Amino acid sequence: MKISTLSIGDELICGQVTDTNAGTIASLLLVEGVRVQRHITVGDNEPDIIGALSELGRVSDAVIVTGGLGPTADDVTSLAAARATGRRLVINEDARAHVRRMSGKLNNLIVSPLNDKQAMIPAKSALIPNPTGTACGFQLMQNGCHMFFMPGVPSEMIVMLRETVLPFILERVPLKRVIRSISLNLFGPCEAEVDELLRGIAQPEQGLTLGICVTFPWMKVTLRSEADNADAVAGLLQPAAETVRERLKEYCFSTGDVSMDETVAELFRTSSLTLSLAESCSGGLIAKRITDVPGSSRYFSEGAVTYSNEAKIRLLGVSAELLNTHGAVSSECASAMAEGIRLAAGSNLGLAVTGIAGPDGGSEEKPVGTVFISLAAPDGCRTKRFRFGGSRDEVRTLTAWTAIDWLRRYLLKQDILFNVNN
Repeated sequence: MKISTLSIGDELICGQVTDTNAGTIASLLLVEGVRVQRHITVGDNEPDIIGALSELGRVSDAVIVTGGLGPTADDVTSLAAARATGRRLVINEDARAHVRRMSGKLNNLIVSPLNDKQAMIPAKSALIPNPTGTACGFQLMQNGCHMFFMPGVPSEMIVMLRETVLPFILERVPLKRVIRSISLNLFGPCEAEVDELLRGIAQPEQGLTLGICVTFPWMKVTLRSEADNADAVAGLLQPAAETVRERLKEYCFSTGDVSMDETVAELFRTSSLTLSLAESCSGGLIAKRITDVPGSSRYFSEGAVTYSNEAKIRLLGVSAELLNTHGAVSSECASAMAEGIRLAAGSNLGLAVTGIAGPDGGSEEKPVGTVFISLAAPDGCRTKRFRFGGSRDEVRTLTAWTAIDWLRRYLLKQDILFNVNN
């Protein structure tokens, strides 16, 4: 079955709102072994909606539409659907009763003639129930193509999709393929390096594909296998995933939807080690990420944002002589900060960062993007200089990611990956 999706809304094409509906629909169908063939986004413009419905209707067995079913003047999807399919727009009494019933339940809605607009659907359409909102969806057939229309509110759409649209479609797919995927998350290498490391793993002729998606500053590698049965899928997917892990080695920090921060949190929970932070250029960003994970109080002792030299001296015990000799952005200062916060907090580990995030403040010797990261531990202090590119926010983001990745590697006993006192 050839399936297309259509998202409608000025807020989507103007960039005010990110369209999550299209991705949700595609992913839920994929789990069931059905692929979306194409997708179109248009604004709240009747001719554009009519054109998109006509185009997709010619090449699809089913079109799933979201958006434009509200009560306001710019919600023209129902009218456009009626005109695109040569139907009259009529009041559906069941839909009108639903609007009144839901308006009463939601309390904050006032029933007015405007709400009747949500009950107007193309003639000879079937309602799609909406258990959580006022606007019912509707379904119609046009020239052999099933068309489904649902509200654009994601929380409403997904319920209607699961309860009505997906079951209808799946009943009409005679031979569903088994499609499964495994995603691995990595940090450190560039995209070209990852592509080279994973060369030859994909076997598209056998139903095994590999994709690399860059989401600054990390990447996701997705393996997808498609076959007639689950055993065949597993036979392709599992060995390929093991090969990917072996080739990526220390770059891979998690699988699925597990974040770097969650990975590090779990490692701390199983290690019984404690952590303290001393941040300069990152301004507390690392502490925020650490404490964003529930339960971090079990291993995170404290953090200090020592932006000025005076704060480094007063709170961390960094000597004025060291700062005068080497500067606040130096290997020596970073090491002193890490040792100082570790001593002050009484923690097992002390992590410190200091650098020049920009856009000003750089020099020929220490240009913008120069960052020193130091990790003080019972077995020594590791410090390294980095040169990060990009805007101020990007430098700070890369600093936080790299620092947290250092924690991950240390907790995994990958000390060999560090260059000590570099």
